[in-house]
Amino acid sequence: MDYLDATIDSMENSRFVAVYGGLIRELVANSHLSQTDINCLLMVYYKFAKANGPNAKMMTKLQFYQLFLVLFKVSNVQTIDRTLFAVTKDVKYVSPQAWVQLFSLYTTKDLSVRMRFAFDIYDTKGTGFIDREQVSLACEKFFTGEDEDEITELRADMGEFIIKKFDIDKDGLISFEDYSAVVSEQPCLLEFLGRLFPSPEDSEIMAHCINMDSILTHID
Repeated sequence: MDYLDATIDSMENSRFVAVYGGLIRELVANSHLSQTDINCLLMVYYKFAKANGPNAKMMTKLQFYQLFLVLFKVSNVQTIDRTLFAVTKDVKYVSPQAWVQLFSLYTTKDLSVRMRFAFDIYDTKGTGFIDREQVSLACEKFFTGEDEDEITELRADMGEFIIKKFDIDKDGLISFEDYSAVVSEQPCLLEFLGRLFPSPEDSEIMAHCINMDSILTHID
C-alpha cells in the first residue's frame, strides 16, 4: 500500500497495513465509499487511536464527541449519543467499522438509508414512533428569544404543524411509514426535527481534512 500520510515512516506505514489491510478489503466490498476514501478514513482513525497510547487500538467515545463539536459543529449531546448508538452499541469505544459506517451514512445518496438513520435518531424513546412530547422537545430548539409568550406560541404552532404534516394515519404518532411517505415526496423534510447530517459547507471541510473524494462528489 502506498503511503497515505507523510508524517509516518515506513515502519508505521507497514504497521497500519498489517492492522487494517484485511478490514479495508472487507469494507470496500460492502460500501459505496472508494478504497481511497476508506484508506484515508482509517488512517485518521489510526491516529485518533494512537493518541490514546502506544498500545491503544480504538477511538474513545470522548474523541468521538470532540469530533462532532469541532468538525460537525453539533453540540447537542442527545443527538451525538443517538448518532453514536446508530453505528455502535459500545459505551466506551468506537470501532473502525463504526467510524467508516458513520461517513458512509453521511455521504450516501440512498434516501431510504438516510431516512432510516434520521428516524432512528429522532425516535429517542426507541418505540418505533415519534410522539407529541418528542416533537415538542425538538421544537424548543427552533425558537429562542426574550418574549417567552411569543416563543411558547411559536413552538406550539410548529409542533401542531409537524404533527399534522407527518401523522398521516391520524393516530397521534409519527411512525416510520408516516415519516418515509412524507419525506419520499419532499426530501427537504428529511431533517424535520433538527440537523443530523453535515451541512454542504461542513462536508467540504470534512472532505479536505480527511482527503475523501467521495464526500466532495456527494455535496449538493
